[in-house]
Amino acid sequence: MASCPFPAKIAGLSLLTLPLAVAAETNQDPELMDPIVVTATLGPKTVGESLSSVTVIEQEDIRRQQPKEFREVIASQPGVSVVGNGSYGKQTSVFLRGNASDASILLVDGIRIRSATVGGPAWQYLPPQLVNRVEIVRGSRSSLYGADAVGGVIQAFTTPTGQGTRGWVEAGGGNLDSQQYGAGASAVEGGSRINVAANYFRTDGAPVVEGGEDKGYDNSSGVASASHEFSNGVRTGFTFLGAKGNTEYEGGEEDFLFQVAGVNLEVPITSNWRSVVQFSDARDELEDFSSFPGEFNTQTRSSRLENWFTAGTHEFVLGAEHLVDRVESTTAYDESSRSNTAVFGQALLNFGPLDTHFSLRNDDNEAYGKETTWGAGVGYELDRNHRVRSSVGTSFKAPSFNDLYFPGFGNPDLEPEEATSYELGLEGRYVRWFWDVAVFHTDVEDLSLPSQDSAGSVPEARLRGVEFSGGWQARGWTLKAAATVGNYENKEDDEQLIRRAENTLRVDLDKELGEWVLGTSVRAESFRYDAIFNPSTFQVDRKRIAGFGVWDLRASRNLAPGWLATLTVDNVLDREYSTAKRFDNTNFISAGRTVFLSVRYDFVR
Repeated sequence: MASCPFPAKIAGLSLLTLPLAVAAETNQDPELMDPIVVTATLGPKTVGESLSSVTVIEQEDIRRQQPKEFREVIASQPGVSVVGNGSYGKQTSVFLRGNASDASILLVDGIRIRSATVGGPAWQYLPPQLVNRVEIVRGSRSSLYGADAVGGVIQAFTTPTGQGTRGWVEAGGGNLDSQQYGAGASAVEGGSRINVAANYFRTDGAPVVEGGEDKGYDNSSGVASASHEFSNGVRTGFTFLGAKGNTEYEGGEEDFLFQVAGVNLEVPITSNWRSVVQFSDARDELEDFSSFPGEFNTQTRSSRLENWFTAGTHEFVLGAEHLVDRVESTTAYDESSRSNTAVFGQALLNFGPLDTHFSLRNDDNEAYGKETTWGAGVGYELDRNHRVRSSVGTSFKAPSFNDLYFPGFGNPDLEPEEATSYELGLEGRYVRWFWDVAVFHTDVEDLSLPSQDSAGSVPEARLRGVEFSGGWQARGWTLKAAATVGNYENKEDDEQLIRRAENTLRVDLDKELGEWVLGTSVRAESFRYDAIFNPSTFQVDRKRIAGFGVWDLRASRNLAPGWLATLTVDNVLDREYSTAKRFDNTNFISAGRTVFLSVRYDFVR
């Protein structure tokens, strides 16, 4: 495919890029299963052209699954292992290719959100009911996104792409006294787009430890976005997502706020040059009610400029970014703010069947100094259906405010962790099916920052493995499969890094039968270790957690024009499994079998 002449800015806001991505997709050969993605290279490219390992989860996939938590959408996808301290809004960690949970980036409509105090995002509070698409990009991306993009980038999109005026209303309920209510509307007319939606989910929950009491969770969320393209080609838009609520855990409860907001402007300077500017604000706020109560509120404000240039089939990006983190807390941090200024560039070169990508970025942070990262990739189209790719890149994980300034154990002299990643991949895309195989290797130096994801100091870690993904769609059948075989170890003693499942498998199968759609999912993950402090020896002990398999069922039926009823039964066999341990060596456990029935009405004008 010829590259889109003026790729819009995905890292800024999807309000601009999704219309371009959809337009680009309509020019593709419809026979090949090669979707458009925008996270891997900042602008619309097919998965093959991105020269990256990318998993795309479409709106239809999300609706069929009816997830209550975002982790259900991404769990056991290629290279992904998820850890939770119980079900429904409990602390969640996401490991991409064995990297720490705070070494991967979460974007919501192009806006990065994380807790500046702990370093990672609050994955558990992102409402999947308002997400229309997910892109999982695996591998080093610091040369495009800066700090923490070591394992990769996961981006959730809330902006619908359907034409015309649309609306929906949904209500549902299930065991554990779970309830969900939602509604939304969107309109696309000419160059204008608008979207608003709201959702409420609550549950009494289930015990998070063996013999414990039910721990509830509620989440009230909403999204709003709008954009307009003027006759002279100028585009402007804004986006917002907010979620707030309460979650109970063993020993207390906490109120939370998870929020992103941004505005952007895209201006065509000449026929071969466009500029995109974006301003955003992300907030992660938490008030803890336990024996050690406190507030931890972080705010990240950023401004970003990208200049896109085209020369035939070649594209170039020159940009700059300024970011400020602020912390307000009942804990007296030695510093309460820090700024980061970055400049970056990217070259996407096309020579017929040969594509090459180069990227370079320099970050200057007032807390830990300068870091320069780079990336390079090459791909060759063997024929219409097959492509081989390889890439190499450097990345770094920045120390958080807790690492640097938390009273009693923060160290302001800590340096970022650095990594070098390599990948070799081969893919095939056909009329009704596709497959992709990737071999990856990452060397991490100075993996020693205080973290729940590492047991003590790990001067050097080696993360390597093989990923497979495939899919097939025909005669009403839809099949997707993913598997990862990894080896994530401390290079000094060859011990497996804690909290990571090295081997994962996921299979999703659905069949359309007239007015019915029947489906099933199977997920399996191998054993892992967690680290528990032993007060009698003042040592950290490694405790093994057994692997598990989960079987889910689902069915949906069209009741009348626009009306759809969906029934899901998760963990059909009522397996009790765990992915993490509590400090007292008890397991955090799953919720067991859950049943949920929902009814949805959609209309289109």
